[in-house]
Amino acid sequence: MEIWALIMLAVTVALLLLGYPVAFTLGAVALLFGGVLLGLDFFALLPLRIWGIMTNFTLLAVPLFVFMGVILEKSGLAEELLETMSRLFGQLRGGMGVSIVLVGALLAATTGVVGATVVTMAVIALPVMLRHGYKPELATGTIAASGTLGQIVPPSIVLILLGDIVGVPVGQLFAAAVIPGGLLIVLFIIYVLLVARWRPDSAPAITPKPGDGALLPRVIKSLIPPLLLIFAVLGSIFFGVASPTESAAVGALGALLLAATHRRLNLNNLREAMRSTTRMTSMVFLILVGATAFGLVFRGLGGDDLVLELMTSLPGGQWGFLLASMLIIFVLGFFLDFIEISFIVVPILAPIAMYLGVDPLWFAILIALNLQTSFLTPPFGFSLFYLKAAAPPEIRMQQIYRGVLPFVAIQLTALTLVVLFPQIALWLPELMDQFSR
Repeated sequence: MEIWALIMLAVTVALLLLGYPVAFTLGAVALLFGGVLLGLDFFALLPLRIWGIMTNFTLLAVPLFVFMGVILEKSGLAEELLETMSRLFGQLRGGMGVSIVLVGALLAATTGVVGATVVTMAVIALPVMLRHGYKPELATGTIAASGTLGQIVPPSIVLILLGDIVGVPVGQLFAAAVIPGGLLIVLFIIYVLLVARWRPDSAPAITPKPGDGALLPRVIKSLIPPLLLIFAVLGSIFFGVASPTESAAVGALGALLLAATHRRLNLNNLREAMRSTTRMTSMVFLILVGATAFGLVFRGLGGDDLVLELMTSLPGGQWGFLLASMLIIFVLGFFLDFIEISFIVVPILAPIAMYLGVDPLWFAILIALNLQTSFLTPPFGFSLFYLKAAAPPEIRMQQIYRGVLPFVAIQLTALTLVVLFPQIALWLPELMDQFSR
């Protein structure tokens, strides 16, 4: 029976690589293998599990944060931030690249929508960078990588899903992601500045336009609203004022207010935001229901015991398991979406991590950092496709691939540092625990 579990897993991955819809593939494969090998009566447990998903209060944060992100995308926040940061750092060699990273970080902490962030920065900033002599590889790589920061910088949808799957509080997971996210931002900026120093023609300084007016009022006007929103959302969680779901509601309300102050809160934008939120939330929950059926059958066939035996028999104990699991997730990221990996692979690996005594909070952060690379790794990295769709026609896919490779290496470096020094992720949650006592 255990062999059938592995065959079921292999069939699922093969169908996903062929392009079949994730939710229906998971559910159909589970029904086929479960019905034939275990009998239809086995699925009597499934409605209870689905009901548990539908009544999960933590997962209510998913549509609220998605709604917040879409509203902010349409509020003009990104355009103002890009323009202001470009003027603030543009005279520095490589300064436009630094501006892109900082704007990506601010948008990650507010919108968290990777596709919207990458497309917005590609449309607004990429033509300017190319016009001022930036090398296409550096410009495209910086934009694509900065857009992925929304996967690790809280509030992040993937962190909410991982918190539910791994079984750690989402508030603690947000806190644990702050320093690794900051580390990535710093490493991105250092890389851009080093390239600008070694190859000055790749990232020249941009001369400001005359008569642009005072810079300080513009900086204050652009930065204060998103920083206040970040503090309202994350501060309410970190200081124990609100749960992640309640803070998501605060963020959604704050996004509506920001859009209103920018005079972008109209019926069309509101309708589009609600449509996008419904589509994204429905997709996530459909995949979750399919993954629940898949996990039920996989365990019924004894697949979890077989994987546990395989992973615990690896040499090196905890470290052997961590190396193998991170390698599996990284390789799957070349072909599968982060949601698919989260719902198929992580539920199999998480119990093994706890069995081996691996801190689940640390393990969840390692997975989140690893999943972030899936947006940049060819051939199916979503950030690459978003960028290509929004880039000028002269930008070739090969240039985008070459541009993102150093940033993938940087992300793997950050992952390695968090593996070797767990306190990078665990220090802030432990500090919060001390203050809450």
